[in-house]
Amino acid sequence: MAPWLPKGLVPAVLWGLSLFLSLPGPIWLQPSPSPQSSPPPQPHPCHTCRGLVDSFNKGLERTIRDNFGGGNTAWEEEKLSKYKDSETRLVEVLEGVCSKSDFECHRLLELSEELVESWWFHKQQEAPDLFQWLCSDSLKLCCPAGTFGPSCLPCPGGTERPCGGYGQCEGEGTRGGSGQCDCQAGYGGEACGQCGLGYFEAERNASHLVCSACFGPCARCSGPEESNCLQCKKGWALHHLKCVDIDECGTEGANCGADQFCVNTEGSYECRGQVECCLCKGRGYRTLTPPFPQDVDECETEVCPGENEQCENTEGGYRCICAEGYKQMEGICVKEQIPESAGFFSEMTEDELVVLQQMFFGVIICALATLAAKGDLVFTAIFIGAVAAMTGYWLSERSDRVLEGFIKGR
Repeated sequence: MAPWLPKGLVPAVLWGLSLFLSLPGPIWLQPSPSPQSSPPPQPHPCHTCRGLVDSFNKGLERTIRDNFGGGNTAWEEEKLSKYKDSETRLVEVLEGVCSKSDFECHRLLELSEELVESWWFHKQQEAPDLFQWLCSDSLKLCCPAGTFGPSCLPCPGGTERPCGGYGQCEGEGTRGGSGQCDCQAGYGGEACGQCGLGYFEAERNASHLVCSACFGPCARCSGPEESNCLQCKKGWALHHLKCVDIDECGTEGANCGADQFCVNTEGSYECRGQVECCLCKGRGYRTLTPPFPQDVDECETEVCPGENEQCENTEGGYRCICAEGYKQMEGICVKEQIPESAGFFSEMTEDELVVLQQMFFGVIICALATLAAKGDLVFTAIFIGAVAAMTGYWLSERSDRVLEGFIKGR
């Protein structure tokens, strides 16, 4: 048996259920909103009007061969007027003027639909240019080419060649804008009739101006060469018609922090941290702070591969030499052979030996004579003098070679 509900309760339950379902769900069940993107810039009303007129003219071209579509074209045009100027054709053209997503076009068409109908039925003959009649004269959204602003004033350089043909007049053809010229690269001045910064006049006549680039750092010049500079760009100094880089790091023109060092660049400078490097002379050098190149001691990290070799650091590199007590022979280090000590008389010549023998016998004779004289002072003095004379003579013959051999133990 089905459960019984009081009379009038069912409609109340259904109403409550529908109300519950219509309420927004919990926030965790609701879809996340799409990210907000900035709306595209709105076109100027003049551009919208021009687009509307262009689309209208395309519609006229598309329907130029159409008719009423009733089958008897001659009778229809005799009784209903010609299709070319009919309301039917106007409606067909206006239906396709604006795309579905072009809100600005639809809004403008809604505001100007009566004006378009007036032109279609009454003004076509006297004002065949719909753009001029609708956008400029009636709606006052546009200006003639070469003019700008609410009063359609001429652009700098005139209406024939606005901005001299080398720039864009701001607001040209509209009722807005400042009329200032946005010149092309290389041109400047109020009407783009001069060469801009870093350019010079390569050619000029009554109607045209050709501007060419100066040499790199030149701000003003008389020609393309490096020596044609008249004024330099920031960070450069003029010297004999040439621009020379200013070393801001050496002239205290730089402004680096306490934990940075200055690195000069062309026309400017850079502040770098202490851990950064700059280019040194080449392999075998590293950078200190401030960035001065310092020789790297490769002997701290590289080992000479040969046996009995040792590393010797050089400026910008290193070399391997034999260790102490070794010498290089045929590409390897071998132990040096120290010669045995020779006797004291080993290197004496025969003449030196004869002299030494004579001295020896002379000393013996003098000694015997002194002993025979029993210590007489006269003979003793003669003995001592003879020994000294013979010794001096022998040493003068031996000279430095004997002394050097004596010191070495020979």
